[in-house]
Amino acid sequence: MSKWDGFTFKWYGQLFQNEGIMSALYYTVTIAIIASVLATIIGTISAIGIVKMRGKSKKLILNINYIPILNTEIVTAVAIMSLFIFVKMEFGFMTMLLAHIMFCTPYVILSVLPKIKQLPENIEDTAMDLGATPMYALRKVILPQIKPGIISGFLIAFTMSIDDFIISFFNTGNGVSNLSIEIYGMARRGIKPEINALSTIMFTVVLALLLLSNKKQSIVGGDKK
Repeated sequence: MSKWDGFTFKWYGQLFQNEGIMSALYYTVTIAIIASVLATIIGTISAIGIVKMRGKSKKLILNINYIPILNTEIVTAVAIMSLFIFVKMEFGFMTMLLAHIMFCTPYVILSVLPKIKQLPENIEDTAMDLGATPMYALRKVILPQIKPGIISGFLIAFTMSIDDFIISFFNTGNGVSNLSIEIYGMARRGIKPEINALSTIMFTVVLALLLLSNKKQSIVGGDKK
């Protein structure tokens, strides 16, 4: 769909002058950050509560949590859209944000649950026997132990949100679009080179973050040895 004529930095300059792409980038990053943070908080609290449940109610909640993951995206998108229509919400930024929180939260729960199950059964009671309050035991004993699961859940939620198209497409409104929707629109009008420049920047930033994260883990691992 395009013709390569050589190397140039021209499109990087035009990228920041393209209001459509910059607006889509703003909504993409903003919604991804807010949705992943809120989904991580809700998912972590839910996972802790699910582990403490017993009997059929626990199985019921877990089965409900699997539904958005097992469903095809189009089914989830239409279901969430129908909910917003039922409660008469105006489609726009808020509906897209709520939709992203809804489909990201189950992934956080499934990421945190295994870490909680690995904890000793009486670790919370032991902390409270030593004088800790329930909130202090949660902050200083439970959360540090399940931190890897929380971080993994956040990264999964962020990745799912920033990459989503179908659910966003069905639950957005006029003037609000993310990069996936913008690229879909460009595919019908013709892909502009500016989007390739943006893709290169995003790839470079993500690669740099991964390298820094791996280097930090290597340093921490070396210090422990």
